[in-house]
Amino acid sequence: MLTPLSAVIGQNKAKNFLLTSFTKEKMSHAYLFKGPTGVGKKMLARAFAALINCASPQNGEACSNCPSCKKFSSGNHPDLHSIEPQGAGIKIDQIRQLQKDLAYPPFEARTRVIILADIHDTMRRPEVANALLKTLEEPPPDTLLILTGDEAGGILPTILSRCQLVPFSPLSYQEVAALLAPEVEHSQALTLAAVAEGSPGRALLLHSMGLLDLRRGMIDTLTRLDPESPEAVAAVYGLAAQAADLKENLNDLLDLFATWLRDLLLLSLRNSGQLINHDLADLLEHGRHSWHHPGLLTALDHLGQARRQLLRNCNRTLVCEVLFFALLREKC
Repeated sequence: MLTPLSAVIGQNKAKNFLLTSFTKEKMSHAYLFKGPTGVGKKMLARAFAALINCASPQNGEACSNCPSCKKFSSGNHPDLHSIEPQGAGIKIDQIRQLQKDLAYPPFEARTRVIILADIHDTMRRPEVANALLKTLEEPPPDTLLILTGDEAGGILPTILSRCQLVPFSPLSYQEVAALLAPEVEHSQALTLAAVAEGSPGRALLLHSMGLLDLRRGMIDTLTRLDPESPEAVAAVYGLAAQAADLKENLNDLLDLFATWLRDLLLLSLRNSGQLINHDLADLLEHGRHSWHHPGLLTALDHLGQARRQLLRNCNRTLVCEVLFFALLREKC
């Protein structure tokens, strides 16, 4: 289905900049859409590709009815190419194939559009970056390159200098929560929006993995456990096994635990106006009586240590066991 520019939530500066460039016929040969993951960069790239090739654009939108729009809508336009990372990033063979394809003129579009996604990962491979740089230095006619990336700091200055930078921003929490409705209950939607830092894509990913429900169950267990009780040891081993089973998503769970500890810290300082975990109101109320200010700071230190150990490929289960025992020790 064809997505119009107006359907891309937020990003008004980016949309207005691109629309002005198009209407004034001053488009760059290459744009770098730079901003957080999951805020609409690829969606806007496809919408812009459809607009600049539409036979009858109206009020800054593609008409959706001309042959070009219908092909964009079906995902079968021969002059729209989207190159996605394979594994750790875009491969050199993908760029070489692109260079071969660009040796020929567009099949039917006024402007062929190439979308190269997530190039911040690709920049770690010098041979790929150099091949891409050659394409940017010698752009073929009637072709627009749109690169997307999360961090300009990880992209070579030589590539940055050959692209028009288009910044993207996180969405407001309310905008993200509205996008998640009605599938997600409002308090959970607000929590997901805050944890995802205004990225609808990341919020949807966290929701699809069921991490909010998992972290609620874990926090409920930790809140109710007596550190001195006989069942505490078995409970911690069970929680650690659950967490370790998440594998590469374990860091997302630790992000959620960090926001929970942050909220408890705010409550201990009598500041409830900026809480993130809106769906944990009951558990936060119980937790504020179990963890106090000095212990919460120590708990956050333990969480940071767990993250560092995971980066060193330490045993996930052992790291989680040590972390959960440490959190219990800090209870009042």
